[in-house]
Amino acid sequence: MKIYELDAYKEDIAYIAGLDLPWEKLKNTSMLISGASGLIGSVLVDTIMYLNRTCGLNCRVLALGRNEEKARERFGEFLNDPNFRFISADINKPLVRGDLGSVEYVLHLASNTHPVAYATDPIGTVTTNIIGAMNMLDFAVEHGARRVAFASSNEIYGENRGDTEKFDEDYCGYINCNTMRAGYPESKRCGEALCQAYIRQKGLDVVIPRLTRSYGPSLLMTDTKALSQFIRKAIADEDIVLKSAGTQYYSYTYVADAVSGLLTVLLKGECGEAYNIADDASDIQLKDLAALIAGTCGRKVVFELPDAVEAAGFSKATKARLDSAKLQKLGWKAGYDIKAGIERTVRMLRAMAAQ
Repeated sequence: MKIYELDAYKEDIAYIAGLDLPWEKLKNTSMLISGASGLIGSVLVDTIMYLNRTCGLNCRVLALGRNEEKARERFGEFLNDPNFRFISADINKPLVRGDLGSVEYVLHLASNTHPVAYATDPIGTVTTNIIGAMNMLDFAVEHGARRVAFASSNEIYGENRGDTEKFDEDYCGYINCNTMRAGYPESKRCGEALCQAYIRQKGLDVVIPRLTRSYGPSLLMTDTKALSQFIRKAIADEDIVLKSAGTQYYSYTYVADAVSGLLTVLLKGECGEAYNIADDASDIQLKDLAALIAGTCGRKVVFELPDAVEAAGFSKATKARLDSAKLQKLGWKAGYDIKAGIERTVRMLRAMAAQ
C-alpha cells in the first residue's frame, strides 16, 4: 500500500491544508523544493498538490532530487499532473534555469540528517548545507523569487551550556568544530549566515525554519537516527534497542506539525528571522521514548552498544529542547503530541510494510 492511500495519512494532509494560513500567497505560483522526496519534503509536496486539486491553488511544484526512480515511486500519482514536475539534479552543482519559467518560492530542504550519513559522507553533509544552499540562493536571485526558506536544524544550538531549559532562537551553545560530527551543525550555521548575506547583498527575502527531530509515516528506511531505529523495530515486532543510557532530553516533531510549521514560517514569517518548530508536549527523554514505542508493539527495551561508525555520527548534546514561543506568535500550534504522533506513525508504517 502506498502512503497516499492510507486514510490516516490523508487525514494528516487534510489537517495541514485546513489550517488558517494565507494560502492565497501561493495561488498561481511555482515552488522549487530540494529534498522533495525526503521526510519533510514529500509531505509538503503532497499538501500543495492536495490544495491544487481541492482548492484550485494552481501552485506548480518543481520537485528537485537526484534519484528519478525514487521520485517516480513516491510521486507516481502526480506524474501526469501539469502542476507537478520532477527535476533530476545534483544540488551541489549550479542549477540551470532551462524552461522552468518564473519561480516565486524556493525551499532548500535537502540535507543528510542522520548519524550514519554524517559518518560515511561528511563531505556531502557539509557541501549540501553550504554549496547546495548557495546554488538555491543564486537560483532564487536569478528568478526574482518572492521568498526563500532554508531548512535549518536544532543542531545549530550545539550543546546546552547548563544555563537554560530550552533554546530560543538567540541561543548559541558549544560545538567542537574540530570533529567529523561537527560538519552537520557547523554547515547549518554557515548556511544560515549565507542566507543573511544574500538578504543584505542581493536583496533576497529569506526565512529560516529550524526543525527539530522529526518523524512520521514518510520516514525513510535508510534513516539511522535513534527514533527511526526504534520505530523500525516496532514495525518488525522486535524489542526496542537502546544504545545509550537514554537520558538525552530532546524535542521531537510529528511530520504533519513540522510541515505546518514550515508553511507558517514561509507564509507568515519575517524576512531574516529564524523560527523554532517544536512543542512542549513532544519533549521526551530518549529512554522514555524507547519505552513508549516498545509499548505500541508489546515488546521491551534492551541495551546494545553502537558500532564505531554509528557512534561517530551520534550527537553529543544531552539536552536540546526548543522554545517555539516565537513561532506560536505567528499562530502556529502543534496538532499531535509525542504519543499520538508515534502511534500514528507505527500504525501507518505497519500497514505499508504488510503489503
